[in-house]
Amino acid sequence: MNELENIFAISIDNPVFFKRALTHPSYTKENDIPYTENYERMEFLGDAVLKLAASRILFEMYPDYTEGDLSKIRSIVVSDSTLSKIAHDIGLCDLIIMARHEAKQGIANIESVCACAFEAVLGAYYMDNKLASLIPFLEKMLMPYIKEVDKNFEKYNAKAILQEYTQSLTKETPVYNLVNETGPDHNKTFEVEVSYHGRVVAKGTGKSKKEAEQHAAYDACKILGAI
Repeated sequence: MNELENIFAISIDNPVFFKRALTHPSYTKENDIPYTENYERMEFLGDAVLKLAASRILFEMYPDYTEGDLSKIRSIVVSDSTLSKIAHDIGLCDLIIMARHEAKQGIANIESVCACAFEAVLGAYYMDNKLASLIPFLEKMLMPYIKEVDKNFEKYNAKAILQEYTQSLTKETPVYNLVNETGPDHNKTFEVEVSYHGRVVAKGTGKSKKEAEQHAAYDACKILGAI
């Protein structure tokens, strides 16, 4: 709890919420503890808290953007990829409680696990009546990613741009195929190729299939002249 308070710079009044927020489902299963004591329910709540905070920041930051533009930026900013990076940067992933086998396998470093834990802690702070203190923290954490996404929107939205472009030409949609994956389960690298009109246009790599697809789509957009 002390480490968590240092990370967020927000005091904790009810530790029980935060213990749940940091407990991986493997731990409750291994120790025959009710599933309500792991982070899944708290993550559900934290997801709503995160979207509310991100929406407020975007709403005030870009007064001329449409609802559609704001939604697109938000979806990228609150993605597992972004949340995992934040969780790693602040040292939150090191605090996740999990079963011995999963801990040895390095499961705490998996993108989705780190993202879930981060959202769960947000839910815990909400339950601890610290929403007012949480908003400034989230603004600080999310602002660099919001600016990056807005500045390089085509890069982050490449899959949608590519699909709109190909459908405007032939009504065909791009096809993504996983061609290779390397590394241990907790730290895989994926390679994806994207095809259009029966031929491979580009390839991309990433720490998740979705990230690899975005990279492949971005290169395909440049090759086809969509951007």
